[in-house]
Amino acid sequence: MQHPYAELAAVTSRQFAGKRLADIFPRVSHHQKAGDLRFGASDPVQLAQMAQIIFLALPHGLAAEFAKPLVQTGARIVDLSADFRIKDAKVYKEFYGNDHPAPDLLGEAVYGLPEIYRAEISGATLVACPGCYPTSILLPLLPLIRERVLNLASILVTSLSGVTGAGRKVEADYLFAECNESMRPYGVPKHRHLSEIEEQLSGLAGEKSQFNSRPIWFR
Repeated sequence: MQHPYAELAAVTSRQFAGKRLADIFPRVSHHQKAGDLRFGASDPVQLAQMAQIIFLALPHGLAAEFAKPLVQTGARIVDLSADFRIKDAKVYKEFYGNDHPAPDLLGEAVYGLPEIYRAEISGATLVACPGCYPTSILLPLLPLIRERVLNLASILVTSLSGVTGAGRKVEADYLFAECNESMRPYGVPKHRHLSEIEEQLSGLAGEKSQFNSRPIWFR
């Protein structure tokens, strides 16, 4: 809310409709804007008139449904879900279990890793924010692959993330008392983020099948 080149124009939510931003997120209540803004309806035309850039913070599958009418308004969209990270609709279905809701938009989306795609992002209408694991894995590996100083068959990745990556779920596994000072594996041996890691690394290596079916373990 203190970005020097951006101003928060609107927030939307079905669950919190009518409530102030400061009431739902007290940690930002010291900002005047948080006290003024109330959650409203997600009307694509209205949002496009209010904001130049729209961030979608929705589950995969649902995000694409909202993106379709927003793209038609000419608004610029930054999607935080996994819906536009993968270019191949078949791969999306393999890893996420459902047909892609907007396969015609996959070709328009730009993978939102500025260290690699800065030029493409600057002119994109639809930007797909990378997953957390892919970001941590791609940034150190891509330069090594680009310079051909790495044996592709030798890559071994161990990644760890904080429990906040699971969102705001109220479940026992995510309570501080249950997970503090501990680790546990999940999503093995085929974590969903593996799909975008494979696609990005393979694209740069120029060997589409090089990384396919190679398990990456997440802890």
